Amino acid sequence: MVDVNKLNALFYPKSVAVIGASTKPGTCGNDILKNLLATYKGGPVYPINPKADEILGQKVYKSVKDIPGDVDLAVVVVPSRFVLDTTQECADKGVKALVCISAGFKEASHEGAELEKAFAQKVRDNGMLLVGPNCLGIATTEEGFCMNATFAAKTPKASSLAFISQSGALCTSVLDFAEERDMGFSKFVSFGNKADVNEVDLLNYLADDDKTKVIAMYLEDITNGAKFLEIASKIFYEKKKPILVLKSGRSAAGAKAVSSHTGSLAGNDAVYQALLMQSGVQRVDTIAELFDYASLYCNQPLPKGNKLAIITNAGGPGIMATDAAERFGLKLATLSDATKDACRDKLPAAASLRNPVDVIGDAKSDRYQAATEAVLADADVDMGLVILTPQSMTDIDNVGEAIPKAAAKLNIPVVASFMGAQMVTKGVENLRNGNIPNYSFPEDAVRALGAAYRLAEQAKIADREIPVFNDIDKEKCAALIAEALGDKDAQYLTQAECRQLFACYGLPLLKSATVTSADEAANVVAGWGDATVVMKVMSADVKHKFDAGGVLLNIQGADAAKAGYAKIFENIEKNVPGAKIDSILIEEMAPKGVEVIIGCNRDAKFGPLMMFGLGGTMVEVLKDVQFRLAPMSKYWADNMIRSIRSFAVLDGFRGTPKADIEKAAEIILRLSAMAVNHPEIAELDINPLIVHPMGMGCSVADSRIQLKKVK
Repeated sequence: MVDVNKLNALFYPKSVAVIGASTKPGTCGNDILKNLLATYKGGPVYPINPKADEILGQKVYKSVKDIPGDVDLAVVVVPSRFVLDTTQECADKGVKALVCISAGFKEASHEGAELEKAFAQKVRDNGMLLVGPNCLGIATTEEGFCMNATFAAKTPKASSLAFISQSGALCTSVLDFAEERDMGFSKFVSFGNKADVNEVDLLNYLADDDKTKVIAMYLEDITNGAKFLEIASKIFYEKKKPILVLKSGRSAAGAKAVSSHTGSLAGNDAVYQALLMQSGVQRVDTIAELFDYASLYCNQPLPKGNKLAIITNAGGPGIMATDAAERFGLKLATLSDATKDACRDKLPAAASLRNPVDVIGDAKSDRYQAATEAVLADADVDMGLVILTPQSMTDIDNVGEAIPKAAAKLNIPVVASFMGAQMVTKGVENLRNGNIPNYSFPEDAVRALGAAYRLAEQAKIADREIPVFNDIDKEKCAALIAEALGDKDAQYLTQAECRQLFACYGLPLLKSATVTSADEAANVVAGWGDATVVMKVMSADVKHKFDAGGVLLNIQGADAAKAGYAKIFENIEKNVPGAKIDSILIEEMAPKGVEVIIGCNRDAKFGPLMMFGLGGTMVEVLKDVQFRLAPMSKYWADNMIRSIRSFAVLDGFRGTPKADIEKAAEIILRLSAMAVNHPEIAELDINPLIVHPMGMGCSVADSRIQLKKVK
């Protein structure tokens, strides 16, 4: 990871060179120079062009080495074929950091990818930093310092929002969108191909940036999942800075074709969803959502609860907001009699004093201010929404001034929805000048408040420690894995073999025995008295034992065991011809409970991805599963159980006993530790795990593991 102190040369350079500055207006090399000359006052700006003497009134140098003074930052806008020579000249000059705008690297071709590797290596070998290549550039826009080293058409205003993006083209539209909403930025970074400086480095820098209160990101991928989780968690839980991420690539088209239930259900996006969630990052679906939430987080406190008060001058929008509150996890606050009495003195008799409070269509700013002060000060109110529809008598501009004055006396988030366009323009401007976010429609305002409530609740998570189990035998498990793999690159383990690994990690296993003859099967069952057993084929060639007829339930007595042994061989011969059968597992039938699945699939970049859901043969039909990355805390193990849509089945549905959820969470954590400790475990499914009634624990009923040699 990049030394965070070195990034100051990117954001606060004492001098800037534009290598590839152009005489031609409308080119990147000309626009970047023009933006720097218009904004940057931190030191000299040096245009570099071997074929020009003057550009935009500035003396031009033939090479960066000809510059008389030091150079902190070089913005490179030369064709990709010249980049390596340019980088060497910068190194010779002692340049600290590069921002490479140029394209033609890994986004273009295999040759470009090789060039990019050489470029990044040369940068690192000479102790420099690199943002890009193939990016829009960077900008610092804060009170007291401004530097626009991009080729964007406009320079954003100063704000407490930092925005970093993997897409340069998206950045230009974001800047325009932000200006339309009168929003600005503290730092604005397009990092393109991230050949050197990446999103984790930038997050690490922004963690301690006192000019940044909220971080927004557009990402196409994440370089280092473990580091991202570490830094993002620190920013959110310790520094109290919200992080918003728009992550592309949600579609199932990138799902991996693997053999386990976990792998087949874990689409390309599941690992990112888990990573962002566990990092404390709030994920958004659209640019509009990103700015809706950022506007609220930059300007208002997070709510202490989910009770909403609505003030409106029109009944319909108030009802729309009420409906939205239910959708987005909010409740309407119950106003006290004292609050209603205070409103009764200030509002006309026709006004509705229930929540939503309707101040009536002819309300002017004095009525809005009085209602805001009285209603939003109620002890039951955690957040407020003020709705205005532009009636002919409404003094919209004055209402836009009155609401911030009233809200300033409160310590809850207050937002507005001035519905309309041209008629409400000045009123909305007054709101924003008073740090009150405005939303065109009530539903958008309520959605943002709902997001703020979820963020506030996540910030309260105290249990983030990874549990340590003192009763596991890591060394024995490692030896068993090594023995099972031998000199093979990959190996499937039968349930009998899985049991040995699970025993090392304290999982609840049923009484069992493996047999290799019908007589042996009969003797084992006879020795267990009246026990009811299940018989299962043990074969790496039989992936789905139940479907192949390799599982027989409710076997009682020696004769039934002997017949069952023969029946399994007959079924496998018919349904999986040529399958090699190692043995038959005889296992005590588990007591009744809820069947769930716990699985693990190892992501090449981010490590073990754990899965939980209702189990049995319907898991891939229902697809009611949740994913989290290992290792995880007890909170996230419990959270993944409670987050499935069918959680009610485990929670005492229709009078059934509540399942032992605490024990199921412990098993998730033990498997999480197992997956982390043994990287050879590529895939793992326990399906089903029988979760018995509360206090009675769980039983591992069936399982499979795929091992792969770590290279």
